[in-house]
Amino acid sequence: MTRHFPIVIEQDADGVFIVHCPILQGCRSYGQTLDEAMANIREAIEACLPDGETAAGTTFVGVRDLEIAV
Repeated sequence: MTRHFPIVIEQDADGVFIVHCPILQGCRSYGQTLDEAMANIREAIEACLPDGETAAGTTFVGVRDLEIAV
């Protein structure tokens, strides 16, 4: 069985890619490249889901961009 997990990707001022899975609380990682970050978040997701357990009670809806004048 395979599942799809939403991943949010950001890049900090030093160029490091920060990734997290919004349906799994506290499930985040990073990498110097996007490929490294994606491999790391895959490992993090696998670690956040004990054998046979799925993310219950949440449904990913989407990501939106909000513009605010600062």
